[in-house]
Order: sequence, then C-alpha cells, then structure tokens
Amino acid sequence: MVLNVHKMRSSVFQIHHAMKKHYSIAPKGTAKASDLFSDEQRRQRENVGRIEKIEVRYLGLPHDTTLVMNRELSTPYDCARHIGEKYCQQSALALVDNKTPWDMRRPLRDSCTLQLLNFTSPEPHIANKAFWRSCSFLLGAVLQASFKPEAGLFLHSFPKPNSKYGACGITFYADTFANSRLIAVKSGSFVHDIVLAEEHWNPTVSELRALSIEMVKLAQKDLPIERLDVSSELALEMFHDNPFKREQIPSVAGQNNGLVTVYRVGDHLDISKGPMMSSTGLLGRCTISASHPVKEGSESGKHFYRMQGVALPNVLRIGHFAYEILENRSRKMNPAKLPNEPFEDAVAEQVA
Repeated sequence: MVLNVHKMRSSVFQIHHAMKKHYSIAPKGTAKASDLFSDEQRRQRENVGRIEKIEVRYLGLPHDTTLVMNRELSTPYDCARHIGEKYCQQSALALVDNKTPWDMRRPLRDSCTLQLLNFTSPEPHIANKAFWRSCSFLLGAVLQASFKPEAGLFLHSFPKPNSKYGACGITFYADTFANSRLIAVKSGSFVHDIVLAEEHWNPTVSELRALSIEMVKLAQKDLPIERLDVSSELALEMFHDNPFKREQIPSVAGQNNGLVTVYRVGDHLDISKGPMMSSTGLLGRCTISASHPVKEGSESGKHFYRMQGVALPNVLRIGHFAYEILENRSRKMNPAKLPNEPFEDAVAEQVA
C-alpha cells in the first residue's frame, strides 16, 4: 500500500491552519482557579486530624478481601492499588455499599463494601453515565483551552446523561454469550453548551477535526479527574470570571447543603454533580461532530451554541462503518435541556 504523502501533509496543514486562525491552545485564566482547588484540597486533608481506620470489604475479582484503610483520606483508587495495577487502570468508578456510585479518587467516609466498575461488565450502565458526563466535562476543557480571548468564550453547562439509556443516549454493554460489544443508541451525543461573542459561528470540518484531535491528546495524557466539595463562597471565587457559573452556583449550593461539587482535570475546573470516570486515559475514539446555534436567549455579544460529540471507552472497539453511524447520529441536535431555559426550573437538568 502506497500512502499519498502530499495529501497527508495537506490535511495536517489544514488542521494546524484552522487552529491558528480560530484557536489558541494555551490555557487562559485557569491557573488561579486550579491553585484555589489545590489549596482547598490540602486544607481539607489537613483538617482530617487524627487518622481513624475503616474496614473496606472489596467484592470482586480476583477474590473478595477486606482492606484496612484511612477514613476521609483513602479512596477507591487507593484500594485498587492494593488489589492490582490493572484494576487501577481499568476501573472507571466505584460502587459503595452496593448502591452509591463513587468517584475513584473521592475519599471514603466510613466502613463499607466496595465494587470496582468498568465498561466491560454485563451491566455497565452506571459506568456509562459517568463516561458520558466525563466526555462533556473534557469537551469543556478542550474548548476552554482552544479559543482565543477575543472569541468571548464562556462555558455555560452540560446536561445530565439520559437516565434511561445511561449516557446522553448511547449505552455500551457486553454480550457475554456472543463475546461481542453491542450498542443501543437514542439521542446519540454528549453535549457542552457555550457562549460566544460571534453570532454566526459555523466551524468547518477541519476545525471540528482539530478539536477532536485535542480530545484524543487529552486522553493520551491520562490525567486524573479529581473531585472536591467546596463552599459556595469559594466556588464563586473559582469562577469569578464566568458570569453564567456565578449565576448557577447559589442554586447548586442550595440543593447540596451549601456546597458545590467541583471537578478538575489538569488546570481546568467545572461544576458537576458527578460522579465521573477516574482519568482521561479511559477515553478512546472520539469525534467532536457538530455545533448548533441556540437562538432563544442569545443577545448582542452573547450567543449560545450547543457543542456535540460522540466517543467510545478505550476498551471498546467497533468497525469503521458502525462508528460512522454513531458519528452521523451525533450530528443531530441533542434534545436535552437548553441553556437558555430558566435556571431555577432546570438546574437539575443543566448541571450534570
């Protein structure tokens, strides 16, 4: 097989040209918020005080076992390290006491039973929800790092995963009899709603491809996705430069005992109920497929857009034809709650 080197170079040139024309890969204004996150994370750990032990009863392969861990310090990820390295790499989420989905890097509060969830189990719907919520979060990180300041970008929110299908409309599950992967599709995309200064922004195929490449690069870095519950006052300081987040924070805190759950990947922060998958390395094939203008609620200098994409976990492999079907479905306008709907009425839908 002979590769057309000129075509390959042309394609790469077009991608880089698109990025230079419309985007800037350097992060902007995120370092201070990330420092606040780190300081609060350190403060909470130091406030634990006297270390108390808890018993964590692990249920699963290679065998059930009981681990003695540290209350408010040890996480499911720490437990996975005791069980085996591959469980650290493959586990997307934990299930506490057989009922509560739990972030892998979230400290455990009490003695409990623990199961580690991944994307290849016969019933992975809980992990699927975390996967699609995480994809929306990571898309926000890529968008925040990519647009130039003059674009006037603000991240607004991302809707919660579809509760019936597990993940913005796509559910992956293993067929244990045929030893294959099956896919059920409903709405077909993950979403992040943004605001731009430009009224008629219509990204080219090359620009969308460039954003897809940035998602893959983020996955290859295998960065941890961290969770932290903070006061509404600190959350307002973290998101001081985003008027839409500042508007959302009081309502979010009001439904969560005055606390706001913040997630971090790299230096990027966002608000989400969670849980999310443990690291970016669990993201596999990914396509940022569409941008839809949302006319209702837009005003001069602030125009809403719904960014959409489709992705697969890194352990899932499907053929080109099947993936192309998913890509085509993901381009249709996702019917989830729109960002311009009254926030008080739609907070549960808008903040995943």
